[in-house]
Amino acid sequence: METKELVRKAINTATNGKHDHSEGKVAKTIEQQTAKLPSDLFLWVGLGCLAASVVTGLTGLKTVATVVGQFASPILIMGLYNKLVKLEGSDKNTKNQFVY
Repeated sequence: METKELVRKAINTATNGKHDHSEGKVAKTIEQQTAKLPSDLFLWVGLGCLAASVVTGLTGLKTVATVVGQFASPILIMGLYNKLVKLEGSDKNTKNQFVY
């Protein structure tokens, strides 16, 4: 058997012959709702968490500062995901579906 044939057979076995890789209802709903939010919102909230962390750290609340500071990374990552979904779309079938 050729390599291409083996790869094709492995892909067919892994997908059970199905080639539909579209997003589920929950993912589509989340993306449609978050696409309504401006991308700057995530940036400002993330930076606000960092600023709040610095302020609480300076006031002596080190544990609170650490917890608040740890919110920044997930919020900024959600902002990146939001921006990617807006620019590229998450599904080939729904590309450019969102209103900016």
